Amino acid sequence: MKGFKEQDMPYFSLLSDGISTRDFLDETIRGLVFSDEKNAFYVADLGDVVQKHARWLEHLPLVSPFYAVKCNDELPVLRALAAMGAGFDCASKNEMALVLGLGVPAERIIYANPCKQVSHIKYAARHGVHTMTFDNEAELEKVARNHPHARLVLRIMADDSKAVCRLSVKFGASLKSCRHLLERARQLGVDVIGVSFHVGSGCMEAETFALAIADARCVFDMAVDFGYCLSLLDIGGGFPGSPDAKVTFEEIAGVLNGALERYFPAESGVRVIAEPGRFYVASAFMLAVGIIAKKAVVQNSLDNEEASRDDQPAYMYYVNDGVYGSFNCILFDHANVLPLAHRKVDLDEPLFETSVWGPTCDGLDCVLECVQLPELHLGDWLIFQHMGAYTLAAASTFNGFQKPVVHYVMSSEDRLLMQELLSGMEEVVLGPCLQSSCGDKLGLPPTHLPPGVNA
Repeated sequence: MKGFKEQDMPYFSLLSDGISTRDFLDETIRGLVFSDEKNAFYVADLGDVVQKHARWLEHLPLVSPFYAVKCNDELPVLRALAAMGAGFDCASKNEMALVLGLGVPAERIIYANPCKQVSHIKYAARHGVHTMTFDNEAELEKVARNHPHARLVLRIMADDSKAVCRLSVKFGASLKSCRHLLERARQLGVDVIGVSFHVGSGCMEAETFALAIADARCVFDMAVDFGYCLSLLDIGGGFPGSPDAKVTFEEIAGVLNGALERYFPAESGVRVIAEPGRFYVASAFMLAVGIIAKKAVVQNSLDNEEASRDDQPAYMYYVNDGVYGSFNCILFDHANVLPLAHRKVDLDEPLFETSVWGPTCDGLDCVLECVQLPELHLGDWLIFQHMGAYTLAAASTFNGFQKPVVHYVMSSEDRLLMQELLSGMEEVVLGPCLQSSCGDKLGLPPTHLPPGVNA
């Protein structure tokens, strides 16, 4: 990016050489030893986000990423992606306002919600957000009345049977209905510019993308019959963000590149975008939760009686974040979370049947029903990795429990990588929020800086 300056960087603490994200987390926990406020917290590595962007550019160079804001709307994440030139997939007026407030041009936003509230459509029209999706006739008529200059993208149904979270039950037009929708759009004088699909969140079969691209090609050809020359293909999301995914990003990219070359080669002039969310942020966030209460019970006891001295106990640990907070991903995103004991565990130390519970007064607030852990004590910590996707964004303050603080870090190597990525970009106009590196101006909580870490 021409004219890039240090203050254009998002807010983070620069890690000294040899200091890892886990080191930062360990020092943060040690810094809380004498505090009564031992609240759950995140350590988020913005360098991981930068590395993901580099991987995207390497493996999908012809596909422009439009980050799905709904996945994680933390300001430092959005600022980093905005600075690196990413576009944004917004689902509501508030998400559009958030991104526009960062100085991102409206042209780098797709309003990718096929069923929209009228006031949100009008907001998009007033602020120059013209690209938006639809999948039904009623939506066409609504947009025609409230945003006549919209550039519509027809969302088609994709086979998401191999995905963890299916979306076709709610969104997407069948191929059979597309001809009628295109005809109706022409009657209404609405501009249709492209096709989109989504193979489902957490897609576990790379070939699903190729099948959806082939279907999109059919709709492109169909649109010619109604005088449309479509120019945009949106391949949606579904890209894995954690290293333990059953299908890798590189495998999906290989399938995508082959399918795009076959159905939408570069000489076709069709612009291709995607809506990655968890790919960018899942592995960047690590969550630390503290044990605030503990109960030993008779193993396999149905009546939950207190354990006697001679019984093999099972332990119930109560921690300061739960399913109404960060662990909502268990209910809404079908996430499988794995706890790691923060304290050193000896190899020969016995493991016990363990359940982990959130802090609220609701019996449904169970993080883990059955897991093997060593015996832990009040004040000990559990660590959960890969907690950046669909966690904070959907967390509530039920029972008055606040969302965890996030500490943002980046290594000097990743900062250099970010500068390298920016150096080849054309100038991007930055808004006032991007021009400030001060956390307090963004409403961020103060960051505890462990020894060896510089602001």
